[in-house]
This record gives sequence, structure tokens and C-alpha cells, in this order.
Amino acid sequence: MAQTAQLRRIEVVENEAQRIFKLQREAYLRDPYPSLEERKARLRALEQILLQRADAIIDAIRQDFGHRCPEESKILEIFPSVEGIRYTLKSLSRWTRPQRRHVSVVFATGSNEVIPQPKGVVGIISPWNYPLLLMVSPLTSVLAAGNRAMIKMASHSQHLCQLLHEEFSKAFAEDTVAILPGIRPQDFSTLPFDHLLFTGSADAGREVMQAAATNLTPVTLELGGKSPTIFCDDFDVEEAAARILYAKLINAGQSCLAPDYLFVPEAVRDRLVASAERIVPMRYPDTSDPSYTSIINDKSYRRLRATLDDAAAKGAKLVSLVPGASFDDALRKIPPHLVLDVTDDMTIMREEIFGPLLPIKTYQSLDEVIAYVTTRDRPLGFYVFTNDRARREKLLYSTISGGVTINNCMMHIAQHDLPFGGVGASGMGHYHGYEGFLELSKMRPVFTNPRLPFLSLFYPPYTGRQERLIDLLIKWIR
Repeated sequence: MAQTAQLRRIEVVENEAQRIFKLQREAYLRDPYPSLEERKARLRALEQILLQRADAIIDAIRQDFGHRCPEESKILEIFPSVEGIRYTLKSLSRWTRPQRRHVSVVFATGSNEVIPQPKGVVGIISPWNYPLLLMVSPLTSVLAAGNRAMIKMASHSQHLCQLLHEEFSKAFAEDTVAILPGIRPQDFSTLPFDHLLFTGSADAGREVMQAAATNLTPVTLELGGKSPTIFCDDFDVEEAAARILYAKLINAGQSCLAPDYLFVPEAVRDRLVASAERIVPMRYPDTSDPSYTSIINDKSYRRLRATLDDAAAKGAKLVSLVPGASFDDALRKIPPHLVLDVTDDMTIMREEIFGPLLPIKTYQSLDEVIAYVTTRDRPLGFYVFTNDRARREKLLYSTISGGVTINNCMMHIAQHDLPFGGVGASGMGHYHGYEGFLELSKMRPVFTNPRLPFLSLFYPPYTGRQERLIDLLIKWIR
């Protein structure tokens, strides 16, 4: 009986998704090129939801996590979302202008331009770890480009999903923006969108891409992976530890861009560990501290505990950074740990961690580091701590990743004039700023034929004249 009721609910939600998709497709066909002012009005409406309902949004996120402090949600979700919208509003009139392009001499007096046009109806699948930012940021690009949007939020973000569903229903017609509570990823990603943006795990990304391929829907994938951090001995140890541990422990390490493992020179390791042992207790005196976020669910909590146990069983040294701190099973809080003497057969070095555990590897030369990083999946983030230009460029130009932060971690995602996106196993495509606008636009090339066309000189029947003209063009055109 319960199974039958569940199937009926799924059918109702699926039919609702198809209904809204049809509405948005019809609205796009009626108005395929919203004006600059229409786009700005939609972005301002989005901004107003974030500003007017900030407290409710923060509380909904807290409920979904079990615990996350308001300051962290403001810093990580509200502020960058609002800042991204405002940057887009300031830049949009420039982005939407047709671009003039060079014309070949054969077509002199003609013209070339590229017109950015909306693609149509765009699907967004957002994750639970930054449930507001990683929905609003791609949505900002979608609306800036003049598209319509359907949004599927993560199943672990249901309090926030219900709140935003209500608020978006007030601010937007459902033929413009709609959040779909309760829809399954497989039902959502099989809709014939004009573009689909997905943020989440690599395994789920593969499924989304396969589903989208049925409709030849172009896909932007923002995945994750094991983002390396390389510390060089010319940089201050204490300052590096302070910055690395901030990036690692915000959101309790549940960040796709979190530093996943740290390379340090062998002679420096113990100093860096000592710095970490001083810094972390000042920020998080205990796992019960309200500044420290819960792990999202029991499954993830058990996985992280098993990851620690696996490392210890295989010879790693575990360093708890909060002396006396305990594992809180009720609130799903795990004390921050460094994991030393790691080997590649340990789970912690084979899988993305997504928690407050930081393995440390030592090295003798940067060539060792480069060889290690380049023989593994390309990461979403890459972090280098050095003041030496030669070292920085050696590491930068010998590797490839989604994005890079020098002398800090993760901060490139907060730069709205930089594209954000992965490469290879960490994703494909971009959003943020201008590149996000381009990703969600069809950059349509338009050639206007010259009033005095020279092409007629090359019409058949061919004689020696055409060949002589071609030879002259090949010889003299620069």
C-alpha cells in the first residue's frame, strides 16, 4: 500500500515537472530574447529574496544540517550570492552587446558580429553542501543570459527547498523560474532542456550526463575530487597553517573545493603539525562549539569514521587537533584530525574526503609533487603556498586543475570575474561572471554580405584568371 502511494506521488511530481517545462518552453517561444531591463528585474527579484528572507534561509540550512552556525551561512551562502548578483547587474549591459568581429579581405565592406542569445529552458541540479550558493550562482548566470530555469535541489536540503519554493513562487511566474520539490534526479535530467547544470559527485554526474545525452542536452558539470595543497618552505608555516585550516574546516570540510591533502617538505612537517595544534583549539574549543558544523547525515558520519579507522589500521598516525574532543554521534560532529604517514592504499588517499580530516604527505623535491598530482584525476582546486615566482610557475604550468588559489585555499570561487569550473574528472564547463553568461548563451555568429561583393570574381567557369587571383591572395594576405 505504501509503495503504491509512493509511486503515485512520484507520478504526480513527474507530471508537474513536465507541465512546468511545457509552460517555460512556450514562454521562451513567445519571448525568446528578454530585454536587458527584464533580465535585471529578475536578478533584482532574486536579490530581494536573499536579503528579505536571510534569517529564514539561514535557519532552514541549519535544520537541514542538524547544526550550522548563522555566521558561517552568511559568509558562505548569503554574501557571495548577493555579491555575484550585484556584479552581474553592473556588467550585464556590456555583456549583452553584439561583438564586432574581423572580416576577411575577400568580403570587404561586409560585416561580422556575434550576438549572445538565450538558449531557452535551463535545468539546475544543486547539491546539499552549499545549498543556497550553488543554486543561486548558476541561476544568476541563467537569468543574466535571458533563459528560464527549473531547479531541483538536493534531497538533504528539504527545509531550504520548501522555503525557497514558496518565496520563488511569489517573486517569479512559474514560466520563468520554478523550484520542484520532491522530483527525482533521473526524472529531472531526462527533460529536454536546452542546457543542464549539475553540481555534485562524479558518480551522480555520470548518470546525469547519460540521461541528458538522450536529448543531446549540453551539460555543465561541477564535480569535485581530491584538491591538493602544496606548501613550500619559503612561506611562513604559521600563516599557511592558519589559512589551510580555515579552508579545510569551514562547513566541517564538506566543500568540493576543500584542500583534500597537503604536501609539505619533510623537514617542515612537525612544525606545521605543531602550528595546527595551536590554531584549531582557539577556533573550535570542542566539537560541541556552535561555530563547528555537523556532518550532513548518518551515512556520511559513519563513512568518515570508517575512513579514520581504515587509515589507523594501515599504519597512519592520527592527530586530533582538539585535545579531549569526542565524536558526537547525536549531532554528527567529528573532531578535526590531521592524518600522518599516509599511503595510497588508504581510503583517505583514494576517495574525496568531504569532512574535517586532512592527510599530510611529505616530499623532497617539487618534481615528486608534480609527478604525484599529474598521474591522478584532475582536481577541482589546486593550492600553492610560496613567495618564490619560479616555484609558483613550475607548479602552475606543470599541472592542470579546475582553478587555482595562490597562498590560500578555495578563494578563487569568491572572485566573480573569474570562471568557476572543473576539468576532466572534476567537471566541464563554467559559470560565474562573464564566462557563466557565455556558457548559458548561444553565441550566434552573423555575417552580413558586402554591398559590393568581390566573390563574383571567383564564379565559374574557371579560367586562368581565378587561379591567378587566388595565388595573389595567398601570397599577399597577412
